[in-house]
Amino acid sequence: MKEPALRHFCEQVFVKLGVPPGDARVTTDVLVLADLRGIESHGVARLPRYVTGIKEGFMKPVDRSRIVRETKATALLDAELSLGQVVGKKGMDLAIKKAKETAVGIVSVRNSNHYGIAGYYALLALEHDLIGMSMTNAAPLVVPTFGRTSILGTNPIAIAVPGGREEPFVLDMATSVVPRGKLEVLDRAGKPMPLGWAVDETGKGSTDPTKVLGALAKRLGGGLLPLGGEGEAFSGHKGYGLALMVDVLSGVLSGAATGLQVYADEKVPNVGHFFLALDPAAFRPLEEFTRDMDRLARELKASPKAEGLSRIYVAGEKSAARTERHRKEGIPLSPKVVEQMKKIGGELGVPGPA
Repeated sequence: MKEPALRHFCEQVFVKLGVPPGDARVTTDVLVLADLRGIESHGVARLPRYVTGIKEGFMKPVDRSRIVRETKATALLDAELSLGQVVGKKGMDLAIKKAKETAVGIVSVRNSNHYGIAGYYALLALEHDLIGMSMTNAAPLVVPTFGRTSILGTNPIAIAVPGGREEPFVLDMATSVVPRGKLEVLDRAGKPMPLGWAVDETGKGSTDPTKVLGALAKRLGGGLLPLGGEGEAFSGHKGYGLALMVDVLSGVLSGAATGLQVYADEKVPNVGHFFLALDPAAFRPLEEFTRDMDRLARELKASPKAEGLSRIYVAGEKSAARTERHRKEGIPLSPKVVEQMKKIGGELGVPGPA
């Protein structure tokens, strides 16, 4: 599907639900960017989640967020259940503004909702030659190392660092082996998942995404594995530690919910976010910084390749290439996602995209 048509449809859906046009554009930006970069689990496939959230009242269509504490370099926002994408951009924009004034800006958010891909907010900093970071906690889907019940979210971390002639370094990753969305993609396609992604109610590995998703929905046990996988042999405890770090910075620091309390009451999800903007020019001339970022990237890509492989990538390069390709050729969407969009359009009186 062509990007402009997809954007127009999503924006009209949000406007029909009472979201102001500017905020509808921001929310759409986050969803469409996910699909452009190849993160289909967080793209327009998530549109039903926001439609339901707004209809049921735990996502407020009009931004109600406010600053509750502030210093020259920091701020705490209370989202008051506003759309996570709208508050997320507001928080990152504020962090950027502070970084321009003081070299660093840190903004935490409480009482928010799901905000889409973490990378969207980190990328905003690149437009100002700043380093950007973004994190969020999420509903409990990940089991702790040696556990069999999900306690932490997939708790993503994103960082974007400007380069010169090379692509910027853009890392956008869940702290679980995979996000839940990848299980949902396989579930929709009726396909099994690789062993090592998730465990069942007993804490044993499973290849059945439908079974794991069903158990998660009913809180019967099981869940996704932390980055590194099961146990300590492949450092699953490190992924578990990273997930906990995100919960601390996003939840404990802001006063948002943490662990099992995130989405414990769906009507008051209380998700927490963390945003950081940092000016590298506060440490050394920007042109020297970007020159050395380029050198490091080229050194990595020029290093000897594994047998049978022809290229080494730096984080962000594949996503940038996908974005360019999808903008030219169109964004691939599964038939089930298209059907969902047609159903939403029909209910709201918005013509479905071709």
